Amino acid sequence: MKKILLPLFVLLSFSAFSQKTDSLPRKKEKQELQNYRPDDFNGVNVYEAPKDDSSHFEKLKVKVGGDFALQFQGLRQSNSGDSLVKLVSDFNLPTANLNLDVQLEDGVRMHLRTYLSTKHHNETYVKGGYLQVDKLDFIKKDFLAGLMKLTTIKVGVDEINYGDAHFRRTDNARAIYNPFVGNYIMDAFTTEAFGEVLLRKNSLLLLIGLSNGKLNQTAVATSTTDNKISFYGKIGFDKQFSEKFRARLTGSWYTNQGTSTGNNLYGGDRAGGRYYNVMEIKEGDNDFGGRFNPRFKQSTSIQINPFVKYKGLEFFGIYEVVMNSKDQGNGIFTQLAAELLYRLGGKEQFYVGGRYNSVSGKSKETSATQTVDRFNVGGGWFMTKNILAKLEYVSQRYSGAGWDGQRYQGAWFNGFMIEAAISF
Repeated sequence: MKKILLPLFVLLSFSAFSQKTDSLPRKKEKQELQNYRPDDFNGVNVYEAPKDDSSHFEKLKVKVGGDFALQFQGLRQSNSGDSLVKLVSDFNLPTANLNLDVQLEDGVRMHLRTYLSTKHHNETYVKGGYLQVDKLDFIKKDFLAGLMKLTTIKVGVDEINYGDAHFRRTDNARAIYNPFVGNYIMDAFTTEAFGEVLLRKNSLLLLIGLSNGKLNQTAVATSTTDNKISFYGKIGFDKQFSEKFRARLTGSWYTNQGTSTGNNLYGGDRAGGRYYNVMEIKEGDNDFGGRFNPRFKQSTSIQINPFVKYKGLEFFGIYEVVMNSKDQGNGIFTQLAAELLYRLGGKEQFYVGGRYNSVSGKSKETSATQTVDRFNVGGGWFMTKNILAKLEYVSQRYSGAGWDGQRYQGAWFNGFMIEAAISF
């Protein structure tokens, strides 16, 4: 416990030199870029980038930003065979992102993210990027202006807009939107070549998109290549009923019936897991330990996300089902998650809360059940609008006969995590 608490005391001591809490504005700030989700505290609980024409375009603008994250980890673990590596309390490898956002033209913006340091890859590499179009004035002044007031078009090779959980997750070092350290167990996140159209009218939203279903882009054919397109979409509403009350409810779907594409939805994050070295038999043999990927070749996924915020009380939930095809064995897994937070302080710079997450199902109709349960409890402090310190306790267990004979049989891990995150 001394090893766990010492870094916390150092972090809290450092926070005494942080900016005053009035540096955490919740009111709307002037943005240099159009239709842009803020990278700091003001981006918390923002989902799709806002549709806002108030920013006047004058000339090309470039925003260079970054994300940094560092954890002190105090976890322990075991399984039925006592074959997992022994964990000690220590610091994890820091992670870092480099972000380039460019206002190219009135209503036209580009984003590019590069992973400088990740758990899974030693080398620097481009995560992805996209072009976002909110106006077509580059074709002709006020071209389809009435339609474009409702429309946002995105194309690129980047994360697709399936579900709402990916807006709250940690993307390598961008941990400032995530109130906890880990992402969800069945982590719906993939970077694919995609195009999507988002329509918003008052509080309603409708999104239609398609991707090539590939994580690694290549035009080379193989004996198993079928190049089936993935289709996805989202429908819902998001309304600020009053200054104190907001509600959002969305339903998303993703489907691909190919056998060589479309199986990356829960395995597309190449940065690695957030809990280091868990479920490893030898160091480095399971960079994504703590997560679960169904690995269905022909899959259809549905995710429903409620979000409610009343004053400082906040709830976010997930009900998700992923189904395999009949040809692949009729496998099915269900994910449930409930996250309850209370944000306090004059500018909501503090929060406490808990999260429950469970995944259960069968890889085939004839298979035994596999279940993973996780519980998180903790809190955080926005020392400034760009700096967040988190402390959490996490407990995860594997149960069900479907794990028999694997490293996950009777497996569990638990303990404390401390994380510092900076985004700008």
